[in-house]
Amino acid sequence: MPFTTSEHRLSPSALSATAQAPRSAYVHIPFCRRRCFYCDFPISVIGQRRRGETSGTIAQYVDGLVQEIRATPRLNAAPLQTVFFGGGTPSLLSTDQLAQILQALDNRFGIAAPAEISMEMDPGTFDLSHIQGYRRLGVSRVSLGVQAFQDELLAACGRFHRTADVYQAVELLEQASVPSVSLDLISGLPHQSWADWVDSLERAIALSPQHLSVYDLTIEPQTPFGRSLQPGARPLPTEAATVAMYRQAQRQLTAAGYNHYEISNYAQPGHRCQHNLTYWHNQPFYGFGMGAASYTQHQRLSRPRTLRLYREWVAAYVAGGGILDCPPTPPWEQVLDGLMVGLRLAEGMGLRSVAAVYGWAGLELLQDCLRPYIEKGWLVLDNAGQNAGELIPSTRLRLTDPEGFLMSNQVIADMFNALTPVAPTV
Repeated sequence: MPFTTSEHRLSPSALSATAQAPRSAYVHIPFCRRRCFYCDFPISVIGQRRRGETSGTIAQYVDGLVQEIRATPRLNAAPLQTVFFGGGTPSLLSTDQLAQILQALDNRFGIAAPAEISMEMDPGTFDLSHIQGYRRLGVSRVSLGVQAFQDELLAACGRFHRTADVYQAVELLEQASVPSVSLDLISGLPHQSWADWVDSLERAIALSPQHLSVYDLTIEPQTPFGRSLQPGARPLPTEAATVAMYRQAQRQLTAAGYNHYEISNYAQPGHRCQHNLTYWHNQPFYGFGMGAASYTQHQRLSRPRTLRLYREWVAAYVAGGGILDCPPTPPWEQVLDGLMVGLRLAEGMGLRSVAAVYGWAGLELLQDCLRPYIEKGWLVLDNAGQNAGELIPSTRLRLTDPEGFLMSNQVIADMFNALTPVAPTV
């Protein structure tokens, strides 16, 4: 069945993610005082007494990071709109080290004024002079790794900080007038009770952050938790309990005025994380540092996950003139990536990219695959075709909140499976 009007002219160039040049940069700062028991991120443990001002390892890493930035080709004239420092624990950087990195980014790509510059921080790793220095350099958004408000749960997770450190950290951020503060919480922790979870939500709301991120604990195989805990077995809460925790977070946070704009994220008006929206809209971005991923010029690349291998990679990258040695992501994979991240958003995603790559056959298979989820009320179609439930390129898919979000993995997996047998048209 052919598309009508201008829809037949859709082509791979309709994939907006690949038609744009990067306007966001992620910078990985891999250093932590200790490794949390659930952590599978690429990090390097430096102990409790060292930070950027006193660690030669961090200083050496920053030098390598700057070399990578300087060697990376600038792909467009527009300056960066967002910069995100993730980790690890970026708040272990000295003010001078942060300035060194931001100056390199500005020299190479330009940083818009104002840009959203985000930093992940852990309670107990910075003082007022640090946060004031970060603010002078343009940091406008802080994501604070709280995780829980019960000391026994923090200890059971291997966290360095305690609840008192959380309150002190929030007070310091307020004193420094940080425009946007986000608190991270984790549900499904070992020994975590229903009362613990409700209490953590209440305490987080009482601190009035502009943004909250709520994650369910994931047990990764190569972590201490992965070696000692079995999903669904005590002391972990049951799956039914963690589902109830998700629903409870949705009720409490939306009642408190937070907009549930993404599966795990809630924001007050004007405080959505613009950098993370780059990922969820499947748009390109620069990535720098050990283990960092980037998506530029159709290429997805993850850097080495250890300091030694990352240093070797940077030396080869600089010597090679900043050319990424990896194949481009094919259009069909870009579409699947877009489905996976786009449906995380409350606004959902459109289907023009699916139509551009898979044609009408792909839309028809998705239509059959998604019908049960629509009937169950987990999925909503905006701007469907003339026939009920008909998918056309201008249709938008949205998961309902909270039930559709809870079933997102199943819905997305079925969409992937439905498109697998279809030969892409490009």
